[in-house]
Amino acid sequence: MKSREVVLVDGIRTAFGRAGEQGFFWDTRADDMVVKVIRELLRRNPQVGPDMVEENVWGATTQEKDQGLTLGRTSAILAGLSEKCAGASVDRMCAGGMTAVTTAASEIALGAFDIAIAGGVEHMGHHPMAATADPNPRFLVDRLVSEDALIMGKTAENLHDMFPEISKEMADEYAMLSQKSWVVADRDQQPRPDTTMEGLKDLKTPFRPLGNVTAGNASGLNDGACGVLLMAADKAKELGIQAKMRMVAYTYAGVRPEVMGLGPIPATHKVFKISGLSMDDIDLIEINEAFAVQCIAFMKEFDLTVPDEPRLNPWGGAIAFGHPLASSGPRLMIHLMHEFAENPKAKYGLATMCVGLGQGGSVIWENLQGNGEKAPKKKSAPKKNKK
Repeated sequence: MKSREVVLVDGIRTAFGRAGEQGFFWDTRADDMVVKVIRELLRRNPQVGPDMVEENVWGATTQEKDQGLTLGRTSAILAGLSEKCAGASVDRMCAGGMTAVTTAASEIALGAFDIAIAGGVEHMGHHPMAATADPNPRFLVDRLVSEDALIMGKTAENLHDMFPEISKEMADEYAMLSQKSWVVADRDQQPRPDTTMEGLKDLKTPFRPLGNVTAGNASGLNDGACGVLLMAADKAKELGIQAKMRMVAYTYAGVRPEVMGLGPIPATHKVFKISGLSMDDIDLIEINEAFAVQCIAFMKEFDLTVPDEPRLNPWGGAIAFGHPLASSGPRLMIHLMHEFAENPKAKYGLATMCVGLGQGGSVIWENLQGNGEKAPKKKSAPKKNKK
């Protein structure tokens, strides 16, 4: 069976609110956020009728209550898609939405569907991370993993141990640049553009006395949904739709759970091997920024400029925008989509992220909004605007 090319036609998200009673979405259901995204994708793309969407895949880390009951199917019904539309839910923790997108893309590539919607949602106000999880006691009793593996902040402190040259000051500087680099989205609650190094210096280190990881150099706890519209390239051509990006390759890789932040490194090496590309071919990089130390370790591995590589997160990352777990993978892809539009000479973009319990995911996209000219290596993205 010959695989087909898969393209991303469009992508949108809700605002990312703070988790908790003061958050935008405290009184909003997670599945209703998903419905809003689905309906807006269709409104913006009138060539695609509700009866044309054949698959609806959504990632969520905590699949219960308003994020349960096979969210991909229930949200399809609630959003007014055809009763013939299939639906599924997936969980790969932080990469749940990324996995939803790559799963739907694989289905399209193999001819199961022509058109699909995929994305991720996380209502961390309703479902605090791991609040209802019941890890098998053998994880710790049999010493299968370190107890640090179950607390994400401790895994970041472990990275500082592995890379002692990455100081707290370096992590704070990276975090400050992330906060000051974003383009205004006036509904997001997470960004703190007034962040200063002085303000970051004295924040508490809750995961270790005299540690390095603080609320300032880590992503926040957030609520939000993010989704994309995918289709076969030949279907997009048939409908007269100009697709934004083509999926080139994707993969996932595992690492030791107690240093889960290293996940993007082997995943990216692996996706380069699959695609035949290298970091020199990549014009734009979106990494999730669960923790600043994770990003700096990635930058050092691939010989990027620390702390302000021009290709990497030019608008800032999750430290600024927020990290509603499963929503973040599609958010990275949507950032690439818009960055490609602003940088028509850019050809390839990488979306990569770390995943709880020791994984990484990486996806390479090709820009279909370009002018056909080759981008200069390592200089296609604009320098961050340090206001």
